[in-house]
Amino acid sequence: MNQNYQPGEIVYIIIRNPHAQDVANVQQAAVVQNPDNPYELALFAHENYFPFSDEFAVFKSEEEAEHAYLEAFGSLDTGDLDG
Repeated sequence: MNQNYQPGEIVYIIIRNPHAQDVANVQQAAVVQNPDNPYELALFAHENYFPFSDEFAVFKSEEEAEHAYLEAFGSLDTGDLDG
């Protein structure tokens, strides 16, 4: 899954708020070496490391991420989902 990314690359992820599962938004993240396993890559966002997994939709551009967000959750302008 993370084979297409290089350390230092900036990507965009759709991430859910861990305290309110009905809230999601597009966030910028950095691809970094996983501090727990130097042979793997991880995502770094919000001062936390996240392993690449199916829990995150990862996109190369903000536009791609926003398009996927709109398809999944509806318009950002309508308030269908706080973002």
